[in-house]
Amino acid sequence: MGKTLYLECYSGISGDMTVAALLDLGADRDVLEKALYSLPIGGFHIEISRVKKSGLDACDFNVILNHDNHDHDMEYLHGKDHEYSHIHEHSHPHEHRGMREITEIIQGSAMTDKAKKMALHVFDVLAHAESKAHGVPVEEVHFHEVGAIDSIVDIAAIAVCMDNLDITDVIVPVLYEGTGFIRCQHGQIPVPVPAVARIAEDHHLKLKITDIQGELVTPTGAAVVAAFCTSEKLPEDFSILKSGLGAGKREYRCPGILRAMLIQTEPADAKLTDTVWKLETDIDDCSGEVMGYVQKLLMENGAREAHYMPIYTKKNRPAYTLTVICKEKDRESLENLIFAETTTIGIRRAEMQRTILKREISTFKTPLGQAKAKICTLPDGQIRCYPEYDSVAELAERNQISFREAYDSIRSYWTTER
Repeated sequence: MGKTLYLECYSGISGDMTVAALLDLGADRDVLEKALYSLPIGGFHIEISRVKKSGLDACDFNVILNHDNHDHDMEYLHGKDHEYSHIHEHSHPHEHRGMREITEIIQGSAMTDKAKKMALHVFDVLAHAESKAHGVPVEEVHFHEVGAIDSIVDIAAIAVCMDNLDITDVIVPVLYEGTGFIRCQHGQIPVPVPAVARIAEDHHLKLKITDIQGELVTPTGAAVVAAFCTSEKLPEDFSILKSGLGAGKREYRCPGILRAMLIQTEPADAKLTDTVWKLETDIDDCSGEVMGYVQKLLMENGAREAHYMPIYTKKNRPAYTLTVICKEKDRESLENLIFAETTTIGIRRAEMQRTILKREISTFKTPLGQAKAKICTLPDGQIRCYPEYDSVAELAERNQISFREAYDSIRSYWTTER
C-alpha cells in the first residue's frame, strides 16, 4: 500500500522546492544521486544542503550548471520563434531538445521504469501547455539547452524521490500564486505565466491569487501537481507520519518554503465504523410528484440517502415507505422537513451502527478527459475504483460513446496508469 503525500503550497511550488521537500521527508539521497548522474547528459552537478528560511530549517536542492549558474526554473519552453526565452548575458551553444530527445534521455537513465513514466508524464503536461500557449504543435515545442538541463534534472529528481518514498496519492488543495508581471526577453508577461495558466485550465487546478508581486508557481511546479495530484481535499482526520520543508531560491514576503507531509488516515486493513440515524414513515395520501420533490429536498439538505418504495398498508391501501439515512446533526431538521412537505403525522427513528470502507474522491486525467471516481480500500488492502455517475455521463456524451464504454475506460485507465 503506497503512501499519501500532502503538499502545502502557501508559498507556491517549483521544481527545486519539491525535490528538497521530498528529500526532507526521507527520500534516499544515494538513490537520487545514482539516478541523476546516470542521465545521459553532462554539464551539471547537484548540491543538497540545509538553509534557514524565515528562521525555519529547510532542505535546499540546487542544480549547478557548469557553464551557467542561473536559476532556470522560470525558463520557458518555446517553439521555433523562441518566444519567452531566457535573457542571456553571455553566449553558449543553443542546442534544442524536444519531447523525443527528452524521452530518449529519461529512458537512457538508470531510473526505475515507474520513475521514468512519472517524469515523462510531467514533461508531457508541460509540452501540451506550452503548445497551447504559443500556438505551435507539441512536436515543435522545445526546451532551450540550458533550461532543459536543470528542468530534466528537477523533474527526474521528483520522480525518483516519489518512487523511492512509494508515494501513490498526492493531495494539493490549492496553489498560492503571486500577481503582477515578470520580464522576459520580449517584454513583460503576466503572472500566472502562460504555461501555468494553461496547466491550471487544462487540469482544473485551484489557484489563489495573493498580493505578492512575483511568480510563486513555476511551470514545473504546476506540471508536477497536474501530473500527480489525486485529490484536492484533506481527510477530516489524519495523522502526520513525517513532514519536510523544501526551500525556494527567491525572496518574497512569504517564507519561500514548500511543506510536504506524509499522512495516514486509518490502517489499510481496518474497517471503519460510524453512527447514522434511520428515519422512516409510511405515507398513503401523497402523490408520486410530492414524494419525488421531497426526496430531492432531503438530499439537498443533508440526507446521506433518501428513497421511497411502494407498499400496501391497512385496508389494502397503496402507499409509500419513505426512508432517510442521516447524521445526528441533521436529524431534527430533516424530520421537520418531512413533516412540512408531506402528510405524515409520525416518523420512526433508530440510531444505527454501520461498517464502511475507507474511501476518497479522486480526480484524474484520462484519454477521455478529466474523470472523477470513488477510490475504496477493502479490508485486505485491495483498492477498487468506482467512477462517479456524473463524470461518466459527461465523458460518454463528450466522446460520443456509450456509458458502459466510458465507465470501463475510466476504471481501466485508473487501474493500469496509477
